[in-house]
Amino acid sequence: MAAQFPFAEEIQLPAEMKGWEKMYAPQRLFSKDREDWEKRHFWYHDKIHAADPLYPLDDIFQEAWQIALSQYTTRVFCIPPAQGVAQRILGCYMYIGAVEPPPANVIEKKGELFGQRVPYTFEHYSSQWDEWLRKFQKLGHDMESIQIPEELYTFVPEEDVIPTPKGYTEANLLMENFNDIINLIFRGWQYHFQYLNLAYLAYLMFVDTAKKLFPGIKDGTMGKMVAGADVSMFRPDEELCRLSRLAMNHGAVAEVLKRKGSAEEKMSSLSGTPQGRAWLEEMDKIKNPWFYVSNGSGWFHYEGSWINTMDLPFSYIQSYVERLGQGERIERKLEGITEESNRIVSEYQSLIRSEADRKTFDDAYRVVKSIYRYTEDHLFWVEHWLHTIWFEKIAQFGRILTRHGVLSNPDDIYLFNRFEVPMLLEDLATAWALGHGVPTRGPFWIEKAGKRKRILEAALKWNPPPAIGIPPEEIAEPFTLMLWGVTTDTVQEWLKGTGVEVEHLDEMSGFPASAGVAEGPARVLKLLSDVAKLEPGEIMVAPTTNPSWAPVFTKIKAAVTDIGGLTSHAAIVSREYGLPSVTGTGVATSVIKTGDIIRVDGSTGKVTIVKRA
Repeated sequence: MAAQFPFAEEIQLPAEMKGWEKMYAPQRLFSKDREDWEKRHFWYHDKIHAADPLYPLDDIFQEAWQIALSQYTTRVFCIPPAQGVAQRILGCYMYIGAVEPPPANVIEKKGELFGQRVPYTFEHYSSQWDEWLRKFQKLGHDMESIQIPEELYTFVPEEDVIPTPKGYTEANLLMENFNDIINLIFRGWQYHFQYLNLAYLAYLMFVDTAKKLFPGIKDGTMGKMVAGADVSMFRPDEELCRLSRLAMNHGAVAEVLKRKGSAEEKMSSLSGTPQGRAWLEEMDKIKNPWFYVSNGSGWFHYEGSWINTMDLPFSYIQSYVERLGQGERIERKLEGITEESNRIVSEYQSLIRSEADRKTFDDAYRVVKSIYRYTEDHLFWVEHWLHTIWFEKIAQFGRILTRHGVLSNPDDIYLFNRFEVPMLLEDLATAWALGHGVPTRGPFWIEKAGKRKRILEAALKWNPPPAIGIPPEEIAEPFTLMLWGVTTDTVQEWLKGTGVEVEHLDEMSGFPASAGVAEGPARVLKLLSDVAKLEPGEIMVAPTTNPSWAPVFTKIKAAVTDIGGLTSHAAIVSREYGLPSVTGTGVATSVIKTGDIIRVDGSTGKVTIVKRA
């Protein structure tokens, strides 16, 4: 077995990817001048946030979270001895690594500040959430209100010249607008991490307290204790359920929604009746914000959102209406999950003998129940609502660049990073300012875009190494374990190169993310479009789950993922829907095939193939 993974400079890339590094800013790459520091760290492919090759402009979210996550740990709340999570891009894929701890004197100073700052936030989180939401919604509305020019005038209109010239033109405004939305998206991600690290920390502290008081307590049991949250990320699904029930009150509306056909066809049919128009008006009232949810993770421009791919939410509504007609319940059983959570907590509280221990447990539990909901609450507003607004604004820039021949396709703007897009806009503004017949460097940009598109296509076919550098003897960094699900055992399996042929592997292990046992046919999802193929009673097997898939959690039996730990999205949502779940198996989508009968034990973290399809 290999003792280490190759270093960055030792990795051979396909010839078709030559020049890939020019797509990204130099600080995003492994470099000779930082080589000593980089080789002291262990890097692994971040399949949660960037499983696929990164389009240069989509990389902005990764840039933003690297700064935001890290600064709240190192400089704001000063969590000792944790440091930040660093990123590097290699061959269009993103690798991350937990930064080594600081010197003892820095840890000591951070400890003092941590003790002053964190308890106050834990105590006042409920009121702070209200303030956070008002602040964040204002930021989103500020981005929505930016008016990006749809066209550059042949001649500036009279009202912008007489009686007094406006002082600037639409071409100048175009450049200003891009700078404005860049600043807003970075500010949005600063807000994103305002409490997130503390939410994870509260869960870690609760787990540590519970394990000390109750040796042998299972991870899944502790997960159930904090389940039962009423959070924003579940609201889009709840609105679909409400619209489906509303449709059932008018049989003709329900019949239209059950038909085969596109969302556009159904909306056209509904608009022809009073009941249908009333239903459409109710849907229009909640579209912003609740249809501003990504079809995937919210991180990539090509995923789309419900608001611009209405076939997806209409397919969910069709399924819900059909199930309501069969007398099924479609909503999440929140009251049952909450009752079960309360029951488990009460049973464990009854086992505590000392008042001091009871207070320690109760305090830790109160804090985690208060702040842990932030993980899913903020997720909707940042990675879905705000990102949907961002993608629409970027599309407007892409369209005007395409109309003036700087690009050949609006989406090609994503082939340029955030430092390069201003060059395209300045090129357009300059040619326009110089006068009639002056060319832009459109052919140059179009050729560059075409080359980059081919590089990304080659990168998609390349199989990047799972990690880079020398692994530590033990993976102990808590966020690495909890969110990404990368453990010492995982790394050892990477080093062995799996070791067992796929057809001979009938059992795999991961995190016991949500307690319970389920057995049934597997449905392996590797593409976003595959989620629509899920049938009632199947077990979902995916690289990771996406928040917009919430509607399918009411009809599946269990969930299994390749990546993710105890606080990953799949773990949280499975607990909220009362489903067994095993996360971070590493190989589930490679080993399991659709139709295999599998058994998922969310209490032990074992997934077993009972019968091959």
